[in-house]
Amino acid sequence: RAFDVVQWEGVENKSEVAIIAGASLVFIWFSSAVVSAVDSIPLLPKLMELVGLGYTAWFTYRYLIFKNSRKELVEDIEELKSKIAGATIGEE
Repeated sequence: RAFDVVQWEGVENKSEVAIIAGASLVFIWFSSAVVSAVDSIPLLPKLMELVGLGYTAWFTYRYLIFKNSRKELVEDIEELKSKIAGATIGEE
């Protein structure tokens, strides 16, 4: 099981967890409303699709076509992973 009752009992700030969970649901609902509103504007979805295609083409050209660029991308991803995860046991 992903979340056990024992884990929930170990949480000190249950009210904060409940507030964050409620705020997350409100944010998801609000995001859905914004996406629906943007989708109803006639030309905007096609414009966003063109922007996405353009970015995909640029990203492919910039990072995926050439070997040196792929190596740079892998290094950037590894650096980002190490920043997010922090130091590992061997690096302390």
